[in-house]
Amino acid sequence: MRNPTFWWILALVMLLLDWYVFQSLKTVMQNQSERARLWVLSIHWFLAGLAMLMVLVFPYASILQDSPFFRNYVFALLVGLFLSKLIASAIFLTDDLRRGITWVILRFFSSGAQELESGSLRIPRSVFLSWLGLGLGGTLLGSLLFGFKNKYNYQLKRIKLSYNHLPTAFRGLKIVHISDIHIGSLQDKYAVEAGINKVLQQKPDLILFTGDLVNNKAAEMEGWTNLFSRFRAPMGVYSILGNHDYGDYVAWPSLEAKQNNLQQLKQIHAGMGWRLLMNEHVVLEKEGQKVALLGIENWGAKGRFPKYGKMQEAYPGTESIPFKILMSHDPSHWDAQVRTVYPDIDLMLSGHTHGMQFGMENPFFKWSPVQWMYKQWAGLYEEGSQKLYVNRGFGFIGYPGRVGILPEITLIELV
Repeated sequence: MRNPTFWWILALVMLLLDWYVFQSLKTVMQNQSERARLWVLSIHWFLAGLAMLMVLVFPYASILQDSPFFRNYVFALLVGLFLSKLIASAIFLTDDLRRGITWVILRFFSSGAQELESGSLRIPRSVFLSWLGLGLGGTLLGSLLFGFKNKYNYQLKRIKLSYNHLPTAFRGLKIVHISDIHIGSLQDKYAVEAGINKVLQQKPDLILFTGDLVNNKAAEMEGWTNLFSRFRAPMGVYSILGNHDYGDYVAWPSLEAKQNNLQQLKQIHAGMGWRLLMNEHVVLEKEGQKVALLGIENWGAKGRFPKYGKMQEAYPGTESIPFKILMSHDPSHWDAQVRTVYPDIDLMLSGHTHGMQFGMENPFFKWSPVQWMYKQWAGLYEEGSQKLYVNRGFGFIGYPGRVGILPEITLIELV
C-alpha cells in the first residue's frame, strides 16, 4: 500500500505506542542511575524516530519500494517493532485500567477523596506489569529476529496415508509434495540447492508442486530455472498456480502486460519440465491400473482470494477411476467445495497458508495465528475417507524468516 495518508496515520499510531512504552520504561528504570536512565530512554527515542522516519519516507522513495533488502529485512523489523509495542501496550493498558478503577473507588467510595484532591495520594504504575509488557514485547521481537536464520531450514515431513481402495500397483507410491516457493523472496542459492537436493534424495515416484512459484512476476525466475529444473521423477513433475502467480498484487501498465506475465510463467513451468495443470486432469497408469491426478487454478473461499479454479472442467473423465488426487493451492477449497460436491476425491494437496511462518508445533500441540482464518492450515486433516494435506511452504514472503513453523518438504507414501 503506497497511499501516503495511510503511512502518516501509521506513523501517528507508532508515536502513540512509543509514548506509552516510554512511560513504562521510566517506571522500570526509576531505581537506576541517572546515566542508565538517560541511555535507555535516549536509545528508545532514537530507534522510534528512525522507524517513523522510514515509514514516512517509504511512499515517496521508489528505491525503498523496489529494494529486496528493505522489503525483506527492514520492513520485517518495522513490523516486528510495531507488533511488539502493540502487545506491550495491551499489558500497559491493563495497568492503566487498574489505576483508573482504583482512582474511581478512592474518589467516590472511600475516604481517599481528600488525598486525591490535594495530590498527596498517587496511584503508581505497576512495576511488575510494566516489566511484563516489556518482556512479552521483547520476547516477540527477539523471536522474529531469531527466525531470520530458519528461512532455509528445510524440514522433511514423512507421512504414510492408508487407503483400502488404492490400486495395488500404486501401493508404496512415494510422492514429494512442495508448495509456495516464492522465488522473489529467495536469495541464498546454496541454501535453496540444499533443499532441492533433499527432495531428490527421497527418490520420489512423483513430485507435486501446489502453487505460488513467484511473488508477483515471472521475471523473478531469472537465474533460478536451471536449479528448479533439476526436479525429476519417474512418473513426472506436476504443478498448479497459486494466488500470487497471477500478478494480482502489483500495478501493471495494461491488462495485456499482466496477461503476458502469466503466459511467461506458464512457459517457465514447461521449460523446467513441470507439467502445469490448468483445470484439467491426467491419468497415471501402472501395470494396467489407474490413478487420476487433478490440478486446478487458485480457488479460495477466504478473504478476497480469487476463484480461478474450475472443478467442473478438471473432474469430468475421472468418474470411473478408483483413486483421485487433487492439487488445489488454497486449503479452504476442501470444506467449501471438494468435500461437499466431490466426495470421491481421496486426497487433496494444498499450501498457501505457510503456517503464517510463525507459531508453535510439538507432538501434542499445534498453534499459529493463521488458524483464526483457516480451519486447515498445516499438516494432515481427515473427514470420513477423504484426506487433506497442507504443506507449510518451501519459501517465504513478507517476513524473511520462520518461527516455530519451518519450511517443509513432504514425503507422502500411499499404503
